[in-house]
Amino acid sequence: MAKSLFNKGQRVFVKPVGAWAVIERILPQWVKGVEEPLKIFYDVGLGREFLAHELAAEARDPRSVVTDHTLSEDWRLTRVRNRWRLEGDAEANNHPNPGSFPVVVTDERDWGGWRVPMAEYERSPERIEFQSRVIVNALKMLRLTRDLAQFGSTYSAAMPDELKDLLSTADEVLSSVHDPDAHDRIHAANAG
Repeated sequence: MAKSLFNKGQRVFVKPVGAWAVIERILPQWVKGVEEPLKIFYDVGLGREFLAHELAAEARDPRSVVTDHTLSEDWRLTRVRNRWRLEGDAEANNHPNPGSFPVVVTDERDWGGWRVPMAEYERSPERIEFQSRVIVNALKMLRLTRDLAQFGSTYSAAMPDELKDLLSTADEVLSSVHDPDAHDRIHAANAG
């Protein structure tokens, strides 16, 4: 089921077009016998309707654009055939998945993403496989960290000290994701 992420009259950035627009109409796609819409389209007056993942809210808070992306993106792991090492190759026996290597796709059209040079994969395939799984789950971990930090700010008075330490770490992680200079400031404070 779909929930509307944007409101009528809200200013949004339309990613496929690369321009700002205002949502003129919200168009839910209903199915008979279902209480909530399956999809929600947004008419921004550019000739076609757009889905939520194609739009980004105007950033009032520096964290809002990242939050909108984390709610709508889906990163996934795909495997690409290794042209130099095949499944039966004796040197590929130490590979977790002989004959292929991982690629993390971060775009809905399979355009963008993360991959490693073949020489790096050859040096440590288990490490690269682990990195790919971490990257694929990074947005889920970011959502979990954000929810944990929100929970902490709501119920901070009634929490044990161990949990407060975890919440402080969650706030540091979120700061370093949302503010490019926060990572350097945190490390400088911890070093001094």
